[in-house]
Order: sequence, then C-alpha cells, then structure tokens
Amino acid sequence: MLGTDFSTGSPNWLDLGSPDTDAAARFYGALFGWNFVAAGPEAGGYGFFQLQGKTVAALGPLTEEGAHSAWMVHFMTPDIQATTEAVRAGGGAVRMEPMDVMGEGWLAQYTDPQGAEFACWQPGRTAGLGLASADNTLVWAELHVPDPQAGIAFYQGVFGWRHAEMQAPGMTYRVLSVAAGDQEDGSFGGVAPLGEGAGEEARWVPYFNVPDVDATTAAAQRNGGSVLMPGADVPDVGRLAWLADPAGAVFALLKPDPRM
Repeated sequence: MLGTDFSTGSPNWLDLGSPDTDAAARFYGALFGWNFVAAGPEAGGYGFFQLQGKTVAALGPLTEEGAHSAWMVHFMTPDIQATTEAVRAGGGAVRMEPMDVMGEGWLAQYTDPQGAEFACWQPGRTAGLGLASADNTLVWAELHVPDPQAGIAFYQGVFGWRHAEMQAPGMTYRVLSVAAGDQEDGSFGGVAPLGEGAGEEARWVPYFNVPDVDATTAAAQRNGGSVLMPGADVPDVGRLAWLADPAGAVFALLKPDPRM
C-alpha cells in the first residue's frame, strides 16, 4: 500500500481539475471529511485538501482547453528532465513541459501511448502528500488501458516498475511495484484491461481507503455523485466501488482485505 516515503516512480501527489472548485470542495468535504485550504492568490485558485492537518490531495480549476474534470495521479521523479525524455522515447506525449512551481518542486504532465494522462513531481520544498493509505486517503492507483502489457512496457521504460500477475474475476490483473526494494512492499497500484462499457477511456483511477464502501457510496449519491460500479467484494483484495463526482471525475473506493 501507499506511504509517504517516496521513491522513484511511486505516487507522490494527486490533484483534481474541476470546472467548479467550490462545488468540488463541498462534495469531497462531505464525502471524506476533507478541508480545502487555498494556496493563495498567486496559485490561480489551486489549493489543498487536508485531513488531520496533512495534505491528502489538491484541487484546482481546469486549465487546458477542452479538458474535462478528472483526477490526476503524479509520480515521483528525481530528474524530471530525464523522465520527460523517457516519456518521449517510449512514444508518450508531453502535455506540459517541466516547470518550477515556486520552489516547491518541478511539475510536468504527460499522456501515455494509449491515451492515459499522468503527471510527475520532482520534490523541492514539498516532497508530496502528507498522508496516504489511512481512512479517506489515497491507497491505490490503477491504470486502465486497452493493452495492459504495452502499458507496462511503457512505464517500465520511464520508471523501471516491476509487476506481478494475479488472476481476478474474468481477467489477469497486474500489480505494479517501484523498481527498488522488496517487490511486494513496493506495490502501489495495478493495471487492468479497459472495459467495453459506455464512457470507458484509458485513464489512471485513484482509489481511496474507506471504512465502509457502501456508506460512502450512499453519501456520494446524496451529494450529487453517481455510481459507476456498486460495491462488490473481490477475493483477497477487499470491497470496492467506482464512483463519479458531480462534475464527472471518476474515482474508486476500497476497503482493503485486512490480510493485505
């Protein structure tokens, strides 16, 4: 599971682009108990979701023409220029060239060869999220693409990730781990084949750890969210559900199996 001792290729930041940041702050505040703290006038409306006084995600207005509301998973890199070249070499696209974010770190945004958007953060004063894997925080990051094996090959070229295969209902699931250290301890996410349902697209989906998937799903519906996949038990994983917030940003809930 995710922690805050970041290494190359581990998720270290997560933010939401929304057409209505006030509405998004209210929705996730009601859902997870998050407080929104604005970063100040120079940040263009960007700010931080906090829990227990620690940053668990961030929120800002949509900035790209034609963009729709979505969560963006960021991965740690010690050298964002080298990572950018590796993305290009692997057939990915650079949507935003590396930029210095007021000394807090360096940011760049990319699209992988199958269309999934992601970002990288090279730590400066800010290493990344302050809390992960606790209740109501990021616990897992999942890539959905048409060709999982090609997806893994691309990200291995960028970050050196390792993977292990496991059988899930109706598919082979691939668990991702960072390049260094024990492979199981370094796992942070997975890759699944893209579904064929309406609205399915290549993307990274953040999973949030919740103590009660069904209660949180009901709270999302009461506050204007929608259910894409109702709560279901997955053997050796836990109970999960897929939701969308009122602006359409997709995310998932997970109550991990206590044996994980």
